[in-house]
Amino acid sequence: RQFNVREVVLSSGEGREQGGEDLRAEQGALCDEVARLLEEAQRQGASDAEVAVSRSVGFSVTVRQGDLETVGFTRDAGFGVTVYDGQRTGSASTTVVDARSARDVVAKALQIARHADVDECAGIGAAALMAGALPDLDLHHDWKLDVGAAEAIARTCEGAATGADARIANSEGASVSTFQAARAYGNTAGFLGSECGTRHSIGVSVIAGEGSEMQRDYWYGSSRRPHALEAPEAIGLRAAQRAVARLDARPVPTAEVPVLYASDVAGSLVGHLLSAISGGALYRRGSFLCDALGEQLFPERITLDERPHLAAGIGSSAFDGDGLPTRAKAIIENGRLASYLLSVYSARRLGLESTANSGGVHNLFVSDDGLDGDALLAEMGRGLLVTELMGQGVNQVTGDYSRGAAGFWVEDGRIVHPVQEVTVAGNLREMFRGIRAVGADVEREANVRCGSVLVDGMTVAGA
Repeated sequence: RQFNVREVVLSSGEGREQGGEDLRAEQGALCDEVARLLEEAQRQGASDAEVAVSRSVGFSVTVRQGDLETVGFTRDAGFGVTVYDGQRTGSASTTVVDARSARDVVAKALQIARHADVDECAGIGAAALMAGALPDLDLHHDWKLDVGAAEAIARTCEGAATGADARIANSEGASVSTFQAARAYGNTAGFLGSECGTRHSIGVSVIAGEGSEMQRDYWYGSSRRPHALEAPEAIGLRAAQRAVARLDARPVPTAEVPVLYASDVAGSLVGHLLSAISGGALYRRGSFLCDALGEQLFPERITLDERPHLAAGIGSSAFDGDGLPTRAKAIIENGRLASYLLSVYSARRLGLESTANSGGVHNLFVSDDGLDGDALLAEMGRGLLVTELMGQGVNQVTGDYSRGAAGFWVEDGRIVHPVQEVTVAGNLREMFRGIRAVGADVEREANVRCGSVLVDGMTVAGA
C-alpha cells in the first residue's frame, strides 16, 4: 500500500520502528499451513500435492528535493497449491488459509486437474531426492529503522548527489527500503522446509544539464546486511558523477569494434545464457543452445559456478522450488557447458536428472582475469564502453542480439566522450566465444556476480 505522507504520520506516528517485526517467528506457522493444505489435498483424493506459501513485510521512504515524498508499507501473503490426479495437474492460489478457504482452494485445484490432459512427466520428485537437514545460511539481518531515520538517510544521499556538482539540475528522488520475506514449501514426498531472509537498499536518481542537453543517471546499493550497504554519501556522489559524465553525449559512426560491458550491465549477458539453458526453453526447442551440453561456448579460462550455500548471499537457498537440496556446481567449466538448469518436470521432459534449479540459479559467480576498469579500457584500446542497455532485441532461438545502448567512446584506452543513440549487435554464440577479458570490478552484491566483460568483434551502429 502507498500512503500520503500526512496520513502515515497521523496513523502510524513518525517514530514507529519498522524493523521490530521479525518474520522468523512465523516460519513455524507457515510450515503448519503447508502441512494443513497437504493433508486437505490428500483427504480430497489427490494422488500427490505440493504447497508453497510466503509472507513478506517491509517499508520504504522516498525523499525528493529535500522533502519527504512517499512512505510505503507492504505486507503480503500468498498460498499456492498444486495437486495431481494421477498424471493430470491442477493449480490454484489464495491469500487466506482458514479451514474453509483451504477446502475451497484444494477443491478448485482438483477440479482443474480432473479436466486437464494427461502429462506423463507430471508429478513431484521422488522421496529419495528430497532435501534433508537444512543448513543455516544466515539470510536474516534486521535493520531497525523508523520513518524518521530512513528519511534522514535518504536526505543525506540526495544531498550528496545534488551538492556534488553545479551541473546537477534536478533530483528524481532518493529512497531507502527494508524488506523481509519468509517462505515454506512442502510436498507429499515428505519434504517440508522454510527459509526467511532480508534485503535492504539505498538509491538515488538525478538529472544533470539543462534544456535539450539533460541526462539522467542513478546509483544504488543493496544487501541482506544493512552494515554492508555502501554509505549514502558515496551512493549520492556516484549517481552525480555518472549523470554529469553523460553530458554532451552523441552517436558515433557505424563500426566493428570491441565492446566493454560495464559490470552493472554485464550480468545481462549471463542472463541470456541462463535463459537459453533453462529446462523450459530446451524441451520446447526454443533455445539456440539445444543439445549443447559439453560444448565449448566460452574461452577455456572462463568458469561460471553456482554457490547456493554462501552465507548471507542474495541468492542463497538450501532447497529449490521442488524441495531438492541445492548444491554447488559449475554451469560453465573451462569454457564448456557443464550443466543445464533443470527442475524435476523439465528434466523428465528431456530424459535427464534435475539439477535442483527449479526457480533459477543461486549465487552464480563468473571467473575474472584480475583486471580493474582502467586495465580493461587499456586492453580494449578503441571501442565502446556500454553503461546502459535499452530494448529487448534478443532472439533466444537463433542467438541474434541487437540492443540500444549508451555509454562512452574509447580511444587509446581512454574515454574521450559520452555516446548515445547507438545499437550494439552480434550473435550470442560468437559473443561468448569472443570474450577477451572479464574484470574483477564487481561493485555490489547480486545473485549473478560478474565484473565488466570485454567482447571482441561487435557491430556498433550509430549515425
